[in-house]
Amino acid sequence: MDWMTTIGQLINTTLVFSTALIFAAIGGIFSERSGVTNIGIEGLMTFGAFAAGVASFYAEDAGMGAASPYIGLLAALVMGIIASLIHAVASITFKADQVISGVVINFLAAGSTLYMVKLLFDGAGETTLLKEGLTKWPVPLLSKIPIIGEGIFNNYPTTYLAIILVLVAFYVLYKTSFGLRLRAVGEHPSAADTVGIKVLRMRYIGVILSGALAALGGATITLTTTNTFSHNTISGQGFIAIAAMIFGKWNPLGAFGAAVFFGFSQAIGNYFQLFAWSKDIPQEFIYMLPYVLTVVVLVAAVGKSSAPAALGEPYDPGKR
Repeated sequence: MDWMTTIGQLINTTLVFSTALIFAAIGGIFSERSGVTNIGIEGLMTFGAFAAGVASFYAEDAGMGAASPYIGLLAALVMGIIASLIHAVASITFKADQVISGVVINFLAAGSTLYMVKLLFDGAGETTLLKEGLTKWPVPLLSKIPIIGEGIFNNYPTTYLAIILVLVAFYVLYKTSFGLRLRAVGEHPSAADTVGIKVLRMRYIGVILSGALAALGGATITLTTTNTFSHNTISGQGFIAIAAMIFGKWNPLGAFGAAVFFGFSQAIGNYFQLFAWSKDIPQEFIYMLPYVLTVVVLVAAVGKSSAPAALGEPYDPGKR
C-alpha cells in the first residue's frame, strides 16, 4: 500500500508542478501561432505571480477569507493582459524586434515587481505568507481510486482548469474559424489579409491571450506551491514553458505532454531523498535536473519542430 501511495503522490506532485507550465505554454502557442515571438513568458509569469500574491494578501487583510486566492487569480489575469499589451504595442504596432521586446518584458518584470514588493511590504523581499492559498478539490468517488485517485482526482482547481484548457485550446485552434484565422496570420499574413482577415487584430488577440494565460501560470505557483511571492518565485519556469511549447511543436496536446515531462523532472526531486543511495548525490544536481532536461529537449527538437512560417516577422498592411 505504501508504494501505491507514493506513486499516487508523485503523480499528484507532477501535475502540480506541470500546471504553471501548461498555462504558460498554451499562452505561448496562441502568441506564436499568430506570428508573434514571445520570449517574455517568464516576465509575464512573474507579473502574474506578483499580482496574485499582493492581491490575495490584501484580500485576506480585508477579511475575504477563502475567496482571496480567487481574487489573486483575477488580479493576475488583469496584470497579464496589461503587461502583454506592452509587448503587443511594441512588436505589432511599432514593429520592434519581437525577441528584444520580450527580453525587455522579462527585465521589466524582474525589476519592477521586486521594487513594488519592497515598497508595499516595508522593505521585505517577498510578500507576507498567505494564510489562504488554493486548496485541493477531491473529486467524489474518483479520488478514492488507488493511485490515480490520489494522483489525478485530488488536485487544485487550477490543475483541473489547465487540463480543460488544453482540450479547449486544441479545439479552438484546429476546429474553429477563429483558430484557422489565427494560424493563417502566423503562416501567411499577406494571404490572410487578402481574404479579409484583420492580421494586426488577430496578432493582438494572440499576444493578449498569451499574457493572460502566462500570468495565470505564474499565479498558480504563488497560490499553490510557495504561498508567497519573491524575486525567485518563477526562477526560469517561463523558459521551461517555452521549451515545452517548442518540443510540443506549437500544438496544445504536444505542449501538455512536454509540460508534464518537465513537471515530473521537478517532482522527482521531492521524492529523491526516499532512496537510500540519494544521500551520496548533492541536492544541487537534483535541482539542476529540470534545466538540464530543458537544454537536452531543445537540442533534440532542433530540426524536428516546424515553427509558424511568419513567426517573428512584423507585418505592414500597406506593403502586402
